[in-house]
Amino acid sequence: MNRALDVATSLGATLVRGGFAARVGGLGARPEQPLELWEFEGCPYCRKVREALSLLDLDARVWPCPKGGPRFRVELAKKAGKAQFPYLADPNTGKAMYESDDIVRYLFHTYGKGSVPWLLAAGFLGDLSSTVASALRPGVGIRYRAARAPAQSLELWSFEASPFCRIVREALCTLELPYLLHNVAKGSPRRKAFIERSGKMMVPWLSDPNTGTELFESADIVAYLNQTYARG
Repeated sequence: MNRALDVATSLGATLVRGGFAARVGGLGARPEQPLELWEFEGCPYCRKVREALSLLDLDARVWPCPKGGPRFRVELAKKAGKAQFPYLADPNTGKAMYESDDIVRYLFHTYGKGSVPWLLAAGFLGDLSSTVASALRPGVGIRYRAARAPAQSLELWSFEASPFCRIVREALCTLELPYLLHNVAKGSPRRKAFIERSGKMMVPWLSDPNTGTELFESADIVAYLNQTYARG
């Protein structure tokens, strides 16, 4: 996709959701271990869970499950009984579940102040706007592109509402590259630590322990991922 169109449609997806999940909300208990999420970027129901993670400033190990992906879709079906997304597992409590609305309620009751923000509790209207946001980027972040599996998961500093972070997450999903997602939306108490590590407050920021590569800029990150992991 042309770069200008790529950014414009990703920005459009953010605007359709009103810039939702650009800033953290009320935080509750903090988990000791990252949560685990099986999802794919183009799924409107997965978007709702990612928004909740961003609002609650939670880390998650993301297992991308694009259609046609040979690894994590198959593994989830064996693990939980079916390849349905999103699927969340919380090693801190032993809870695991399908269904975006159930996951969102669980996250806000466990790691927030209990109440679910209006857009995530809006039922059909909330689902419709998320579906429209996905429709602005048809076919992106949905289907698998042949890639080499990394020995270790990558790490991504991001937040859901950023149109540039979305472009990187889509590339990670398409290539079925697992990653540890660090949410650092506006107001995140972890931004200071992130700046100390990366040198500035700018996202997306990718760290690849397999090569020692660390870089900003969505276009550069996508080019790096394609050059390093894509086949053909």
